[in-house]
Amino acid sequence: MPRASGPLAEALARKAVLLDGGLSNQLADQGCDLSGGLWSGRVLAERPEQVAAAHAAYARAGAEVLITASYQVGYEAFAAHGYGPAETTSLLARSVRLAADAARAADHEVWVAASVGPYGAVLADGSEYRGRYGLSPRRLAGFHRPRIEALLAAGPDVLALETIPDAEEAEALLGVLAGTGAAAWLSYTVEGGRTRAGQPLAEAFAAVAGAPEIIAVGVNCCDPADVLPALEAAAGVTGKPLLAYPNDGSVWEAATQTWHAPEHPDPWPTAAWRRAGARLIGGCCRIGPDRIAELAADPGRRTARRTGRRTGG
Repeated sequence: MPRASGPLAEALARKAVLLDGGLSNQLADQGCDLSGGLWSGRVLAERPEQVAAAHAAYARAGAEVLITASYQVGYEAFAAHGYGPAETTSLLARSVRLAADAARAADHEVWVAASVGPYGAVLADGSEYRGRYGLSPRRLAGFHRPRIEALLAAGPDVLALETIPDAEEAEALLGVLAGTGAAAWLSYTVEGGRTRAGQPLAEAFAAVAGAPEIIAVGVNCCDPADVLPALEAAAGVTGKPLLAYPNDGSVWEAATQTWHAPEHPDPWPTAAWRRAGARLIGGCCRIGPDRIAELAADPGRRTARRTGRRTGG
């Protein structure tokens, strides 16, 4: 089980760490079929060698954290497609093993983050960008607990509680982790200074501040323009290292299963993100290995690594 005081947490105290990019877009670029409700989970089940190749592509680009293909893998969703509990547990373990194999093969130190996507992800209807599922905290905790337990048993370096749209779901996740000593990060998906469910970010991040299991907090799968205000809100209430891995500013349309890209995307102000306290920076949907390689070559990041200076958090 990853410990909250483990190697990644120690690394964040002395340097910036580079995350990978979007797994689904890399799988699509490799020719994989992501149609249907299981999304990247389908590739994990049917073509695991493609998941391994995607992880390897990000490691070659310089990524120091590989996020597993478990985002969409839930017992209920996979049961609806004919997978029994033991098969789903095996797939969760496979997701960690594939990332760990790529990490060991890399020519630099690489950590494995086991993805724990939100409840809305398994609905495959865009609910992770809305939250407010109408479920009680107990029901949400019951959904997340078995997959978290299965992932922890597989031995990742850290859990990635990611694309969380709702502070209530974050609290349910923290309840599952409470007392385990497991290391995790938690990242909200945000828009306009609020969670996707509409909670003020200062309140949402405050709920995470006292959780010893959480080694970093931040945002992912959001417009890059929303990153800096969110990091500043988190820095003001958590005292933890921060992380940011936005998408390219595109908007997901669940009805057509398509992304609508911005006409003129702005450059990422990564130096400002680091000054706000970001220690983990990477990309989410539609950010591929080429973009991660650019981040790896960023002179500001290399300086932060070389000096080990803290930029906040």
